[in-house]
Amino acid sequence: MSGLFLRLNEDMAKCNVCFRKCEIEEGRYGFCGVRTCREGKVIPDNYGMLTSVALDPIEKKPLRRFMPGSLILSVGSYGCNLRCPFCQNYSISWSEEVNDSKKRAGYVAPETLAQIAEEQKKNGNIGVAFTYNEPLISYEYVLDTAKFLVKKGLKTVLVTNGMADAEAVKDLFPYVDAMNIDLKGFSDRYYRDVLKGDRRMVMDFISESVKYSHVELTTLIIPGENDTEEEMSEISGWISSLDPSVPLHISRFFPRFHMTDREATPVDKIYRLKAVAEKNLRFVYTGNC
Repeated sequence: MSGLFLRLNEDMAKCNVCFRKCEIEEGRYGFCGVRTCREGKVIPDNYGMLTSVALDPIEKKPLRRFMPGSLILSVGSYGCNLRCPFCQNYSISWSEEVNDSKKRAGYVAPETLAQIAEEQKKNGNIGVAFTYNEPLISYEYVLDTAKFLVKKGLKTVLVTNGMADAEAVKDLFPYVDAMNIDLKGFSDRYYRDVLKGDRRMVMDFISESVKYSHVELTTLIIPGENDTEEEMSEISGWISSLDPSVPLHISRFFPRFHMTDREATPVDKIYRLKAVAEKNLRFVYTGNC
């Protein structure tokens, strides 16, 4: 897994997980607040540190066309490499509250998590979903756990913002059964200025993901940001160029966290955008309506 970082000297290394390529000094952290430098290596300090565990319906991820009606053990840690001002899970992703979440987190080894998931089979569990915060910033833990899960015949699911270098995390792809990936918009301005991310990296990650696993995408519609029919036509057209059967979830925004300067997305807007997307895609679902 040396592709995850580049050692610059004995006290600094460059993280390769996302587009930022953070150069991290010994004991310091990258932008995500999780990946840190120790002895010239970049590692996630949240490895195995869980803040949230729940047995959820698979549809809640949301995944509508992957083992519908099943339940999946859903786990989250802390940290994120985006800064979405409307974040629903800001207390474990990015905010002053994250430090409190770190204190509450408990360590669960990969083999232990896989064992817990197996024990939950009797309650309808099909595997583990890494969700709530951004799972790929603790890529190593996800991969280590997935290797135990596959031996037990259990599924590995990711709910991710897709802000990861596909080459750096390529070892994970064969172990993932399904993903829901956020495609938050289709303009570089929105990704760069509002989310502090990189649209091209997400698109490249999605393009690679569909080669390996079941993929569904989610776009949260923010009034005044990504809510035009033209942009939805572009989004759905691009997805269709990969595979017109890739499901798209179009979700309604509600004001929260740092984005309270606008009203919730009108319901009729969501349904109009659904109709636009359906010109290009076979499966389009609405959320929060």
